Amino acid sequence: MVREAMNEVRVRCPICKRETIREGNPFRPFCSERCKLIDLDNWLSGRYRVSTPVREPESVKSDGSAGSDLGEHDGTAGE
Repeated sequence: MVREAMNEVRVRCPICKRETIREGNPFRPFCSERCKLIDLDNWLSGRYRVSTPVREPESVKSDGSAGSDLGEHDGTAGE
């Protein structure tokens, strides 16, 4: 039996750390459907999170309301 596996790219499953073949693996990057479903459960249950960049708080006017001054008037219409 000739083994062509010498050129196979092997990767480690991110869940169980077992070595698996990358090419032709329908569960890639996982080794099995089981590990794929464990990863999905981790996302759905909130164990994994994607962080968001910290943003500056929106500007707050002196009267306590938020927003821009564009298009607003001071109540003296028609002057």
